Amino acid sequence: MNPWHFVAAAYLVAICLAGGLLGWSFASMRRAELAADSLKRK
Repeated sequence: MNPWHFVAAAYLVAICLAGGLLGWSFASMRRAELAADSLKRK
């Protein structure tokens, strides 16, 4: 049985999840910056 298909699939899953985590953290950072800016304006 050739293990390289499983290795490639594992890398693909890891890269996709890392990209999702990056996008989620970036969106969370942007929301926090907007909340901090709204407190400064008041």
